[in-house]
Amino acid sequence: MLTDTLLSRASVRRVCAALAAANLPGGVVALTASARTVADAALALGVSTGQIAASLVFRLPDGDALLVVTSGRHRVNEQAVAALLKVSSLVRADAAFVKAASGYSVGGVAPLGWLHPPARTLVDAALADYPEIWAAAGHPHAVFRSTFADLLAATRGDAAEVGHR
Repeated sequence: MLTDTLLSRASVRRVCAALAAANLPGGVVALTASARTVADAALALGVSTGQIAASLVFRLPDGDALLVVTSGRHRVNEQAVAALLKVSSLVRADAAFVKAASGYSVGGVAPLGWLHPPARTLVDAALADYPEIWAAAGHPHAVFRSTFADLLAATRGDAAEVGHR
């Protein structure tokens, strides 16, 4: 059964533990369809792309990880985020860096439960436009429901304008 197999994965169990530690209700939802991309997730959940909280990982100039949780309706404006953080530039992390830092594979990166928490987390203020948002839960077929306020608290992130349409 997909649900049993999925929920037994270490990456998904880490998300479940992080959700419980943050007192976030609902838990992990197993999907039969892939949620690897924003479009796939929105289609599988029957929600707008803006409700998908995509976890994007960047490498800061000092080598630390930066997590940007952005609304699926945006692309991250790397220059604006670099200026906000007062760093010279951001580099989109490759799959190996993402896996080493977060413990998740690209396509299932959760915004919490990382092996090595990011140096900084920014959460797209546009996610506050929705009463319900969805984020990856450690696997391309696993997601969890949240609110902007709960996600901000659980990630210990800072709300920011991170994208452009």
